[in-house]
Amino acid sequence: MNQDYIIPNVWSIIEEGFDKEKVKSSESLFSIGNGAMGQRANFEEQYSGHTFQGSYIAGVYYPDKTRVGWWKNGYPEYFAKVINAPNWIGIDVEIDGASLDLNTCKKVSNYKRELNMKEGWYQRSFVATLPSDQEIEVKVTRFLSLDIDEVGAIKYEVKALSGDMEVSFSPYVDSGITNEDTNWDDKFWNTTKVSSQGQQGFIEAHTMKTNFATCTFMESKLFHNGNEVALNSDAHIEEHKVRFTYKVTLNKGESATLHKFGGYTVSRNHEATELVNAAKSVLEKVTAMGFDALLDKQKQAWEKIWEMSDITIEGDIKAQQGIRFNIFQLNQTYLGKDSRLNIGPKGFTGEKYGGSTYWDTEAYCIPFYMATKDQRVARSLLKYRYNHLEKAIENAQKLGFSNGAALYPMVTMNGEECHNEWEITFEEIHRNGAIAFAIYNYYRFTGDYSYIPEMGLEVLIAISRFWQQRATFSKQKNKFVILGVTGPNEYENNVNNNWYTNYLAKWCINYTLEQIGKVKDGYSDDHKRIIGMTKLTNAEMDSWKEVADNMYFPFSEELDIYLQQDGFLDKELITVANLDRTQRPINQKWSWDRILRSPYIKQADTLQGFYLFEDHFSQEELEKHFDFYEPFTVHESSLSPCVHSIQAAKLNRMDQAYTFYLRTSRLDLDDYNKEVEEGLHITSMAGTWMSIVEGFGGMRVVDDKLSFTPRIPKQWKAYSFKVNFRNRILKVKVTEAGASFDLEGTDEMSIRVNGKRLVLKAGETISASS
Repeated sequence: MNQDYIIPNVWSIIEEGFDKEKVKSSESLFSIGNGAMGQRANFEEQYSGHTFQGSYIAGVYYPDKTRVGWWKNGYPEYFAKVINAPNWIGIDVEIDGASLDLNTCKKVSNYKRELNMKEGWYQRSFVATLPSDQEIEVKVTRFLSLDIDEVGAIKYEVKALSGDMEVSFSPYVDSGITNEDTNWDDKFWNTTKVSSQGQQGFIEAHTMKTNFATCTFMESKLFHNGNEVALNSDAHIEEHKVRFTYKVTLNKGESATLHKFGGYTVSRNHEATELVNAAKSVLEKVTAMGFDALLDKQKQAWEKIWEMSDITIEGDIKAQQGIRFNIFQLNQTYLGKDSRLNIGPKGFTGEKYGGSTYWDTEAYCIPFYMATKDQRVARSLLKYRYNHLEKAIENAQKLGFSNGAALYPMVTMNGEECHNEWEITFEEIHRNGAIAFAIYNYYRFTGDYSYIPEMGLEVLIAISRFWQQRATFSKQKNKFVILGVTGPNEYENNVNNNWYTNYLAKWCINYTLEQIGKVKDGYSDDHKRIIGMTKLTNAEMDSWKEVADNMYFPFSEELDIYLQQDGFLDKELITVANLDRTQRPINQKWSWDRILRSPYIKQADTLQGFYLFEDHFSQEELEKHFDFYEPFTVHESSLSPCVHSIQAAKLNRMDQAYTFYLRTSRLDLDDYNKEVEEGLHITSMAGTWMSIVEGFGGMRVVDDKLSFTPRIPKQWKAYSFKVNFRNRILKVKVTEAGASFDLEGTDEMSIRVNGKRLVLKAGETISASS
């Protein structure tokens, strides 16, 4: 059974009723972020129950020394982790000297959490009966500012219900924190100074090894009956903590409200010696504005984001809630302001995957950011990889490759490989292909070719050099083979001739050769610079072409399909439908040995290739491969359902497409994989967007034009989305009767709908019947 406690709502994530067993899951689901930092939805006040504390600063990480049983040459020295940052949200609350702790309260009623996605704030409210029988009502509102992204704000209100009482508020910042995920229980932070000034508190600390300097700061004010309450005493300073205390006597029915601003200044953005001054400057700005004015700015910023990125669904509240939750979390994680940053699979919601960059960014996230933002945002993601090219070449050198061959890391913070599982670190080399495909996809969608001569061609050459060296000529097959790999299906390790990997290698080489010619013809200065720098020769390019032209692909004549890898048909081919449900998920029930010998597919593998290169294959070929592979797919990767939803829609299997869509859009809300308490699946959320736009909407780029094949699930009355295609904003609405298209701006634009050309004029709505 999946979890089912999140109340369906089109614009909010809502939980009602306090359940200690759901606290950690809700801490993930109600997480907030602003691209520069993020935090799980931990309680501000003390909580002695099970909780997963987590606050994170973008780009600040620790190189946790690799821990393996047997060291092998080539292992990365460390696994990079976005570490739990000093806590600035803490507010201890006492009622007549007794701590407010929901874990020890006699009764908690009227409990409600709401994450308002439309306006970008998180709120929690409840009535608590303390062991002393005092009863209070609490309402807490929190957000991380998009406008001033070094700061967040909390409004903490306490109302006396049972009678007169003394309420104490103790806001604090604390650097005495630990990571849940650590290899050696290392100390990640070194606190260098704890200080205060007036109602402001500061903790200066730096990360061990990487030496990121930070200042965690706060300023608070307490209000009672419209008047500000003075501090009860001077700041209390400990080794890792600074706290202030305010006390106020409330008569029955009266309230007191604490406003707290806090956040981080970081040496990534300021001189390390100026972090406290930078924090003071931020606090001066936000306290002058006040909580309500800063919240109004937050609502305006989110309104602007939703204006472009919203997808509406009529007639299906759970589906609507799912897609908005996914779009909201993507925007909380990455806004494209800083090309030094990228997108971790868990974003700011947990520690799994270390907050590092995976191939998910290129394969899943770039399409979302290209279509819903200015193209510069997607270009920043590509620039991130270009900036790490030298490190990718070093990574390949460590594994024995030469001559400028590059192997981009499976997992990285700074361009170095930092994943310590050999079957992924050394073998999941298809990530190189995803990066090359993203370069192609960016130009295909935006029409901006300038990236390729400026940066992209150097990346493509280095990747092609890798593929040429990684391939082996088989005399037996008289073909080039690629041995000892792991494809996207991580339930198969150390296989030979993974079809998806081999196909990517061939495509990458051919695409690189094509771009070399194009840059030579149109950008001669860039061509001379690149050839001079890379020392690329015609003889080397000929050797690449020989590999591409003679690549081996495993194929079954009997079934008329490409095989996922050599020997796939040797397995005991029992479909998932015939697998005992008590054995699911197999990654939690079976030994790894049993998984590797099984036919079960973690995520789209061969079908991932059919998704990326669907124009290389006929509809009949897609159908044949889909019908063979999907029945063996357990979808235990978050990246799997979206690809299958898109392909099911293309095959006009709308019931199946809809089922996959719900799974990808509500993967975390309904906790399909039984792991949401560890954090959300941020990168797969971009796949949810693709499921609607590319799946149901059938959006493609064909012959340099947008093309649509709109379909609608029977559960929906209508849906709509916007795309920014080459700086022209197009709104698409699909109903049971057909589709309509609206173009913003002043230019004309031609598109294809169901293969028919339509010319759109700004301000006009053009309809196409289904």
